[in-house]
Amino acid sequence: MANFYRDNDDIQFLMQHIDLGPLAEMAERGFRFAGEYETAPADAAEAIRNYDLVLNALGQLSGDFIAPRSEGIDREGNTLNEDGSVSYAQGIAESLNALAQADVMGFTLPHEYGGLNFPSTIYSIAIEIVSRADAALMNIFGLQGIAETINFFADETIKRKYLTDFAAGKVTGAMVLTEPDAGSDLQACKLKAFQDSDGHWYLHGVKRFITNGCGEVLLVLARSESDRSGGLGLSLFVCDRGPTVKVRRLEDKLGIHGSPTCELFFDHTPCELIGERQRGLVTYVMSLMNGARIGIAGQSMGIAEAAYRIARDYAHSRQQFGVPIEKLPAVRDLVIGMKTEIEAGRALLYETSRVVDHEVGLSKIVEDPSESKEAQKEAKQKLRTIKRAAGMLTPMSKYYCSEMCNRVTYDAIQVLGGSGYMRDYASERLARDARITTIYEGTSQLQIVAAVRGVSGGTCEKYLAELASGEFSDSVKDLVGLLEEGTDRLKQCNAYVKEAGVDYMDLFGRPLVDIAIMLITGYLFCGQASSRVEMDVPVASNGQADGPKTISMTKRKEMMARRYIRRNAEKIRALAAEICSGDRSTFKEYEALAGPVPELG
Repeated sequence: MANFYRDNDDIQFLMQHIDLGPLAEMAERGFRFAGEYETAPADAAEAIRNYDLVLNALGQLSGDFIAPRSEGIDREGNTLNEDGSVSYAQGIAESLNALAQADVMGFTLPHEYGGLNFPSTIYSIAIEIVSRADAALMNIFGLQGIAETINFFADETIKRKYLTDFAAGKVTGAMVLTEPDAGSDLQACKLKAFQDSDGHWYLHGVKRFITNGCGEVLLVLARSESDRSGGLGLSLFVCDRGPTVKVRRLEDKLGIHGSPTCELFFDHTPCELIGERQRGLVTYVMSLMNGARIGIAGQSMGIAEAAYRIARDYAHSRQQFGVPIEKLPAVRDLVIGMKTEIEAGRALLYETSRVVDHEVGLSKIVEDPSESKEAQKEAKQKLRTIKRAAGMLTPMSKYYCSEMCNRVTYDAIQVLGGSGYMRDYASERLARDARITTIYEGTSQLQIVAAVRGVSGGTCEKYLAELASGEFSDSVKDLVGLLEEGTDRLKQCNAYVKEAGVDYMDLFGRPLVDIAIMLITGYLFCGQASSRVEMDVPVASNGQADGPKTISMTKRKEMMARRYIRRNAEKIRALAAEICSGDRSTFKEYEALAGPVPELG
C-alpha cells in the first residue's frame, strides 16, 4: 500500500522542524472554538495530531486510489456534451467523490461551515501530495481558494449559501478571470456587469482559459463601472452555473488533460456582488491569485517529486556498460541535482506558507473588534513587515517551484533516455503536465516583476537579516559566512540597479531574484541542518553488507546545504557580475539582434 505522505522523509522531517504550534494557535484563534465544534482542537498538540492524521489519510488515498487512475484520466480527458455540459474523465469523478468522502474539500474553511480550519502550510503539503498522484486533479482540489475568498470578503448570506457545500465537496468552483484579449493584463477585462432597475446584478460576455469552468460556483471578475477603464472599474461577482452560462468549447491542451479548461459565455447571467464595488481586482482577485500561486507552487512540487522517483528508480535498476547507470558520474550528478532542487523548492514553499499563515492570523486580530486595542496595535505593527515578506515570497515560490518542476521533469526524461520519451513511463506525462505551471496564475516573467520590487526595495535584505539571526550549529557556520558574502553582493547589485533605473531593474530582474532565492533557501537549509529534530533516514545500498544503513536527517541536510551553498556561491558571483555589467543591448540592439518579423505559413 502506497502512502504519499508517510513515504516522503523530507515532508516528515519538515512537519517536525517547522514550529506548527503558533500556526495552529492563530488558525484556531487561541483555541476558542474547542467544545463548540467537534473538529476544533483544544490545544496545539491536538491540532498537530489532527494535521498528521488528515495528511496520513490523504497520503493513503493519493497513493492507493488517485495515482492508479492518473494515466487513464490523461488519455480519456473531458467531454463537452451537446447540451453544453461537461463530463469529467471517469477517474476524476471517482477521485473527487473519494476526496469529498474523506472530508478534505474544506481544508482552510472555518469549522462553522464544516471546514477543517487548517493553516495554509498544511494545505500546501496536501496539495503537493495530491499533485504527485494526479496534477490534473489538483487543479480542482486546489480551487478551494474560491471558497476562502468568499469567506474573507463576501457577506454572511453569500457565505451561508456556498461554503457548507464547498466544505462537503458537493460543489466545485472556478476562478473566471481571463478573457480572449485580457490574459495576464487583467485590467483590460471587458466582461460587463450591470444592474437592472431593482438593483440586481447580471453578467454578459466571454471568458477564456477557465480552469474547471464547468464548476457549480463561479467567481467572476467583471467591469461594473462602464465609465472607468483599468482596475478601478472592476468588481468581483459570484454566480451559479446555470442555463445562462454556456461552455462554448474545451481547450485541446498539451497536458493536465483531466482538468477541463473552458471558454465560457455569460448571457445576462444573474450574480451577486462580492464585497464592495471597484475592489474586484486590486483587493479580492489579488488575494485570490496569491493563494492560487502558492497552490501552483505546491502542484509543481508534487509533479517534480513524482518525476524524480521514477528517474531515481530507473537509474538504480537500468544496466548499461555492465553497471547501473547511477554509477556514471553524469547521471549521478543529474539525480543529486534533481533531489537538491526539490528540497530547496519545498523549503521555500513551506516557509512562504508559514509566513502567509502569520499574515492571515495577524489580519484576523487587527479586524476583530473583540480583541483589545493593545493586541490590535501590536498585530498591526507586525503585520506591516509580514505582509511585505509574504508579498515577496509568494511570487518567488511560484517562480522557483514551477521552473524547478520543468527542469526536473526534463532531466527525468533524460535519465530514462528513449524510454522516458515513450508512454510506457509516466515521465512524458509529467513533463507535459509541468509545462503549464510556469504559465498559469501569472507567468514566470510576471512573478519576477512582482518579486523583484521586494528584492531591490529592502524587504529581502531585512528578511535575510532575520534568517541570518537564527541559531546555527557550528558545522554550518562556514556556510553562513558564504551566505553573508552573497548578501553583500546582492546589496551591491541593488545599489547599482537603483542608479541604472527601473527599466534596467526589470531587465535584470531574473538574476536579482535568483540570487535572493539562493540566499533564502541557503539559510533555510542551514536551519534544517541545525534542527533539533532527531530522525534517521535510509541510505542507498552501496553493495557492501557492512555499509551504513541510515543517516541522521540533520547530517544529510548539512551535506545538502554544503553542496547547495558552495556551488551557488560561484553562481551568485557570476550573476552579480552580469547585473553590474551595464549591458543595455536588449534595449539598443533589439531590432538588429532579433531580426525582422518572420512570415508564418
